[in-house]
Amino acid sequence: MRKSDGLVLIALGIICAIAVICFHPKPQPAIPQEPNYALSQPTGNQSSFYPLEQDIDPTLYHSVGDWVGRLILPNPEEIQANSTSDWVWFQVYNAPTTAQDLIGEKVRLEWQETPQIKTYLDAVTTAIEFNQTTRNSQKNGNIHPNRLNGWSQVGPLQSLAGARPKNDVIVRLEEVIWAENRLKIARSPIQVSGGFYGLVSIVSTQGDGLRVRHYNPESGRFDGVEEVIHFPQHLFSTPQQLEASPAGEAGWYIYGAKDKQGIFTVQAIAPRSLFQLQPDRVILGADKLPNLWENTGDRQGTVATVLIDPEAKTQPDAISAWQEGDRALILHLFGGIGGENGDQQTIWATVTGHFSFGVAEIIRDPFTDELRWEIVYQQVYAHNPDGIIAANATWANYMGDLQRGWLGKRPVVDVLIKLEAVTQDYNFDGVILSPLQALQQQLNVMMSRYRTGDGTGSAIVTPATSCVQDSNQALYIAIEQIKEQVATTPQIQAWLQQHPNHPQTQRFQELVTLGEELEQNLTPLGVVRSDWKHNAETLAGVGDRFMQDNQLLAGILSWRTIMPRRGQDIIADLLLDKNAKLWVLQSFQVPGGDGSIFPVAPTVLLGNIPVLSTLLTRLVAGLTTLPSGWGWLICAVIALGYAAIAIPFGLMTGFLQFRWDFNGVQFFLTLVFPAFSEELVFRGLLLPSFLENASAGAWLFWLSLSTILFILYHPLNARYFYPHGYPMFRDWRFLVLAGLLGIACAVSYGVTRSLWSAVILHWLAVNIWLFVFGGKGKLQVISSPVASDLHSEERVEG
Repeated sequence: MRKSDGLVLIALGIICAIAVICFHPKPQPAIPQEPNYALSQPTGNQSSFYPLEQDIDPTLYHSVGDWVGRLILPNPEEIQANSTSDWVWFQVYNAPTTAQDLIGEKVRLEWQETPQIKTYLDAVTTAIEFNQTTRNSQKNGNIHPNRLNGWSQVGPLQSLAGARPKNDVIVRLEEVIWAENRLKIARSPIQVSGGFYGLVSIVSTQGDGLRVRHYNPESGRFDGVEEVIHFPQHLFSTPQQLEASPAGEAGWYIYGAKDKQGIFTVQAIAPRSLFQLQPDRVILGADKLPNLWENTGDRQGTVATVLIDPEAKTQPDAISAWQEGDRALILHLFGGIGGENGDQQTIWATVTGHFSFGVAEIIRDPFTDELRWEIVYQQVYAHNPDGIIAANATWANYMGDLQRGWLGKRPVVDVLIKLEAVTQDYNFDGVILSPLQALQQQLNVMMSRYRTGDGTGSAIVTPATSCVQDSNQALYIAIEQIKEQVATTPQIQAWLQQHPNHPQTQRFQELVTLGEELEQNLTPLGVVRSDWKHNAETLAGVGDRFMQDNQLLAGILSWRTIMPRRGQDIIADLLLDKNAKLWVLQSFQVPGGDGSIFPVAPTVLLGNIPVLSTLLTRLVAGLTTLPSGWGWLICAVIALGYAAIAIPFGLMTGFLQFRWDFNGVQFFLTLVFPAFSEELVFRGLLLPSFLENASAGAWLFWLSLSTILFILYHPLNARYFYPHGYPMFRDWRFLVLAGLLGIACAVSYGVTRSLWSAVILHWLAVNIWLFVFGGKGKLQVISSPVASDLHSEERVEG
């Protein structure tokens, strides 16, 4: 091995070590930590603070849902006496007009009896028994379902009600049936903050409260009723900060309920401007995703919306494409907290952030009659000290909640994606296929698994299990189940055959193609993670129980989604390439005004270290991607094209002569040196990876530079590290062939996106030259007797 080859391996080892350090779970502190949940329990956060009978003016406040209430975990005796099915108590806060007599009552909440729900319950219902990892995590201040420890059968309703130490989970119910003195639901509950919400502008601060003026639907301005509302002091923000925030220029949605004195108490806020269909910026004709986190550190206290349309010709056309009832897939991502009171979790300049999916729908606002976004997240969220639960949550609950929302603490970018192939349902003569619903179903499974920790009571972050990895595992399983449903439903197959040119068929073909490309991105090595495959089989009724692989190798198999920032960018870019329309919602520590923190953008690995992060990304992208079948075929065509040029040139100039001289050991050693080592540097490090979205001009520039350096490298390397080969490695004929090989390897890498295609091409070219066209003999002639030794032969460069 030459010195230069050793340096390459040392550098690669250092990079791998950095990756392990960044992703390996952090050790638990020895000193028990108090949960943030326990430290943020002022009176305004307790259910007893709000009377069950609310005297609410319906012209000023609307209910956040038809059915709203508090989940109450039954005690073990009640569970035993009322069967082993998944049920909880539901204290009714709000109810439809036909069920007003139930307000204040505690009723039983359970699931409707359908085949889909039975499959869901069978899959996720589990016994919970805390292990040592869970107990250590509790000492670290994380909230785990302590009340469920030791239960033999815990379903998704019980894991949601028992997720926190107190019965303080407030939810909205959808698809509800009231029968047999029970509430029966067909969809998972959605966490909400407060039972009512209004739209106001802030007139002034008044003690620990705010004087606000309500929106007047008749005038279309904030000249309605004026009142004083209570704004509890939280770690989140202060009334003064809210009053001065530019994010509230269009008004604020306030969520909460009246206290015992009849004063409306705010539990969550949301800036109206963020949800209006009035973008601050419109980007037309975009062919790649812009940097959505640009200048994050300078944007504290602001919100912004960006509309990206690859097809529209004018801004009005781009905006008018979004209509009432449209649904969009959400790619949610939050960043870090910098400053004196920041989260202090940056390692090697890496800010991981958090990723999740969600669904947004355009609704008509009941106050203004304008169109706006309604957002529900599907949060796959590890156990944490704040009491944030892995579950469905409204924007107001997850982002705007004064107790635990991220609006005032973290920068957030939500990418809302509308692509008809994904966001519209399919109707095959009564057989409904909904990609968004399929994804939501799998996310509900994953969220239930996270709440129970698959029976351990603990879901923690590792290199292979995290919000982004397991959200995308749900995406992978949803794709697999759609494929299975289509393949096994004769009615769908018959409809597609009978309507080959129907717009729905064409849209479905787009979905199939997109699904294949998503799978390739989720499994770049062409190998599906064993736990992902097993879990997909479990949900299909083939496997046994869920499994989770926490090893680094499993993370490598799905490395493209190991970093939240990369996960959002990859999916958004892929869908934008399919002409999807993107609506981006940005918020940066609203309302702002806290000088002890500042917003920090999430990054890829080594994200803030110049050059190193780019080089690491290129290496990981090239080495952890394998060519598809078509990719290998293209690689073979390129190899034949190179041979068609190089062999005649070599024979005509006398550089190549037919001479068979095969050595089996050396045949395999050349795979490492020179093929792998040289491709690692000249293609892996120098050429932009597909993740960088480099333009054609930029890519050609780097191809030219890498080829020139590849040519110059051979005589320079021989002069200083292999003097016996110097005469041959400076031969102009050799350098021409080396240049052609460099171009062929670069093209192969660019087309297949895999460095391994270039390695194999380089390896085959070197061996054909050595053993078929006299290369081995040339090296022996110009080398010293020592160089003819096999050990020396393996060191030559071809």
